[in-house]
Amino acid sequence: MSAPTVPSTPAVPSLVYDATQDDLRSTLRRLLDSKSTSKHLLALAAEERGYDCALWTAVARDMGLAGLLVPENYGGAGASVREVAVVMEELGRALAPIPYLASAVLATSVLTSSLFDSDDSPDRVNPSNIAGEALGRLADGEIGALVVPATTGPTTEARSAAFGLRGRRIDGADRITLDGTVTGVYGADCAALFVVPAVVDGVETIALVEESVAGLSVSAPVSLDVTRPVFDVHFDGVEADVLISGPSAATALDTALDTGAAMLASEQVGVGDWALESARNYLTIRHQFGRPLGSYQSLRHRAAQLWIDNQQARAAAQYAAATLTENSSDTGVAVSMAKAYCAATALTAVEECFQMHGGIGFTWEHPVHFYLARAFTSTVVLGSAEDHHNAIGALVDLPAS
Repeated sequence: MSAPTVPSTPAVPSLVYDATQDDLRSTLRRLLDSKSTSKHLLALAAEERGYDCALWTAVARDMGLAGLLVPENYGGAGASVREVAVVMEELGRALAPIPYLASAVLATSVLTSSLFDSDDSPDRVNPSNIAGEALGRLADGEIGALVVPATTGPTTEARSAAFGLRGRRIDGADRITLDGTVTGVYGADCAALFVVPAVVDGVETIALVEESVAGLSVSAPVSLDVTRPVFDVHFDGVEADVLISGPSAATALDTALDTGAAMLASEQVGVGDWALESARNYLTIRHQFGRPLGSYQSLRHRAAQLWIDNQQARAAAQYAAATLTENSSDTGVAVSMAKAYCAATALTAVEECFQMHGGIGFTWEHPVHFYLARAFTSTVVLGSAEDHHNAIGALVDLPAS
């Protein structure tokens, strides 16, 4: 009698950073330590400039990090999501005021997906070279914006609502006109290219719009997070090129938003790391009643708990990035778990940092204010914790009551 067959268990991806990722981290950290300081953030907020163009040039073009997700034959690095996660951690730690999430993650992910026809072989390149040319421009440092509300969540209803604009074809060609307004868009003020989901003649479509086209305008509402502001984008008969349409368009958008949520989780790991490091340094140098604050047991226990929470968040974020890299069947659950947990953990870490600093934390000159705004807004960006918990429930067949 033959032995019973034991089903194989999928290998768990490694959550350890490799040498390439460590080198990437150290190089980027040195750059950000010199160019994205508290002084720079305060000056940026005072001038209401939104983004630091010089820093974007250094990160995107000089280091070549804007093209990490761009295939090599289109001028990029052809790297994996795991390398991008390392970059996002460091950008979160420095709170770098650049549109990396908007351009190098969200817009780039949609354009990369539109290169392929998902209904056929994944190796078949879309005959249209518009997406390839756009990816080359983004890899060279131009900025792209995915025109969806920043709060778009993981549910089917939210993803469908992201195709909120209406369009119509021009004489049956692959050119369309777009009308409507999309609110709460990242990177729209400095974008050269707009990747726009819309419904054209009842079909979900993703189009590409140049910044200089007639009928396109951008307005700036008040943003809580001045280091990553949101914008409203208005379309009035704007002409655009069709990139992809039909079920492939929805798949491309889903992939981009899932990637964005996972990368936002990695960014929040960096925010939590900064909060813990800042609190620890303050507890070491600040004395009360002749003793360093860090010698008080209650504060030491709170700092230790922050460290534990941050390590758990890092594991969740790394696992989400690994599942995306390997196109795992566990991707949906991993991404939603990471986004919900990491955002909440980062907010708690920054709030604890505030309290441990005591009175000094309530002066506007301290950078902890910027980190609090980033952590708070990130709890709802690309879906709230409730949205992702509901998504997890649906994925594991445990829907909310």
